Order: sequence, then structure tokens, then C-alpha cells
Amino acid sequence: MPISAVDTISLAVEHTKQQLFKPFRLGQWIKLAFVGLLAGELGSGGNFNFRFPRSGGSGTWHPGLGGMNLALVATMVAVIVAAALVIGIILMYISSVMRFVLFDSVLARDCRIRAGWNHRQGPGARYFVWKILYALFTLGGMALLIGIPAAFAFAAGWFREPKAHLAPLILGGVFLFFVVMIFALITGVIFVLTKDFVIPQMALEEITVMEGWRRLWPLIQADKGGYAGYIGMKIVMAIGAGIMVGIATVILGVIIAIPTVGLSILAILTGKTAGLTWNAYTITLAVVVGSILISIFLFLVALLSVPFIVFFPAYSIYFFAARYPALSAVLYPAAAPALNAIPAPPPPQQPPPLPSTPEPIG
Repeated sequence: MPISAVDTISLAVEHTKQQLFKPFRLGQWIKLAFVGLLAGELGSGGNFNFRFPRSGGSGTWHPGLGGMNLALVATMVAVIVAAALVIGIILMYISSVMRFVLFDSVLARDCRIRAGWNHRQGPGARYFVWKILYALFTLGGMALLIGIPAAFAFAAGWFREPKAHLAPLILGGVFLFFVVMIFALITGVIFVLTKDFVIPQMALEEITVMEGWRRLWPLIQADKGGYAGYIGMKIVMAIGAGIMVGIATVILGVIIAIPTVGLSILAILTGKTAGLTWNAYTITLAVVVGSILISIFLFLVALLSVPFIVFFPAYSIYFFAARYPALSAVLYPAAAPALNAIPAPPPPQQPPPLPSTPEPIG
């Protein structure tokens, strides 16, 4: 009988201890934090009156924005949105490849980023395409689930006279809330099962996501209780891990925020004294510096989360290995014959038998 979701916990815990603490290797922690962060494995303002430059040309200005040029603001917003979209797509591709690098790192108990990145471009690209389609499907489904009832309520005039239609609005809103939650739960489970059980198949057999699901679905149907228990245990453990990581993140944030705020105030006062104003260059500089600080903070959080970065993939690997022979063969390799072994001495040669004594004649 395959191992249960509860019994798998001890195997994943022991694997995590062996990989991270026996022996402890700081370089491996840093690599795993980097890979885990990119793979997506984790759980202001003062009253300083800045002087914005006033246009001497034909620019349009709005006093509610401190005199900032609306055309400049619109352009910067458009550039930021476009840049965020491009960066998001790039990070999604990197995350897709790093998911395989993380799988290899946990399975082999050794993180090799460059070799894994070069080796996993093919399956990472296929997983990236699937994630794009998955995101479009999820967003499209949400838009339909919310948009169709909203359009119906608007056409029926419920929004124009909400007090007259209070009961259907409340009942419809409650029903819509549960429908959206069920849709989010189903799509979330699909993503988790793909990440945990389709990725190993893609890594070991170079198949597509859909082929992996075609093979996974009969396994789920044959062991509904086992996989349901896995999902339930993972939700419980994810909540616990999220609480612990959240507490550590708050403490780390407080430690980092004190000097960061002090230095920011000093920089603002210095810039104001030097006559610096908000413009495209200073805003860009502020965004770049803020992005760097956020990246450093996220990496430190990932460094604290390395045990969870290893534990959760190990948990899925050990659970699935009992149900997927190809993964079990890699996780539990057969004992190889000993090399350079001293051959056993041959048995001592027995002397040849003596000829029989002839019987005397007569």
C-alpha cells in the first residue's frame, strides 16, 4: 500500500535535515534561497513638501498634483505598466525553469544553478507556456463569473435602485462569493498538483504538461483518499509555515526598516537642501533604489525560509515516489556493486584422485 500523506512528513523532515544540516553548507543555503525565491516557493510617506518644477511651455498642470505635468505622469504610468508586464513575463519564464532546478536540487540533495538552468530549458519552456494559458484561463473564468452576474444586475436595474433590490443583491452576492471561492479552490488545486506531480514526470521523461496530466489523472482516481489527504495536509502545513515565515518576516522588516527609514529621511532632507525636485530622473532613481531594497529584503526572507523551500518539494517527491515508479527508481537507487573490491581467493585446489590399486592376479 502506498505511503500516506501523514507518514510522508517524517521522510520529508529527515530529508530536509540531511540536506541542510548534515553537513551545514552556507553556499547551498544561499543557492537554495535564490532558487526558491525565483521558483515562487515562498509564504510611507512623510509630510515633506517637495517643490515640483513649473512648466514654462505648453504643458498641462494640475494643482491637485503639486503642479506636476499630467502628460509626464501619464507617460511614466504607461511606461511603468508596460515595464511591469514585460518584467512579469520574464520572471514567469525564470520561475518556470527554476521550478525544475529546485526539483533537481532536492532530489539530488545538491543545488547546481548553472547546470540546472542549462539543462532544464526545454521542460521549463513547456511549463512556461502552460502557466500563461493557466493564467489566461483563471483570469477569464473570474471575469465571466463576476461579469455576467454584474451585467445581469445592471440590466435589471438593481444598481440604480439598490434599496429596492436589497434582498436579491445580498443573496446574489453571497452565492457569487461561494462560486468564486470554489472556482479559486479548483484552479489552485490544479496548479498545486501540476507543480508537485506533473513537474517530476516532465523532468524525468521529457513529456508535456498535458501528457503528465493524462498519466496523473488515473492515479488520482485510483487513490482519491490518498491525494485528498495530501492536499489537506499540505494546506495545514502551508498555513503553519506561513505563520512562522510571517513572524520572521515582521521581525526582519522591523530590523531593516529602522535604518532604512533613517537613511531615507536623511536623503530627502539632503536632496531638498541641494534643490533637487521630483522629475523623471529622481522618480526613476527612487523606484530603482526601492526595487533594490525590496529585492534584498525578499532574498533575506528566502534565506530564512530555506528549510521550507526544501521540505515542501521533498514532501511531494516522497509522496509521489510511492506511486510513480520512475521517480522511485531515482529516489531509491538500487545498491551498485562495490568498485575496486578485492576478489575472493579461489577455493584451494583438491589433489587429483589416486588411481585405484589393481587387484592381484590369481
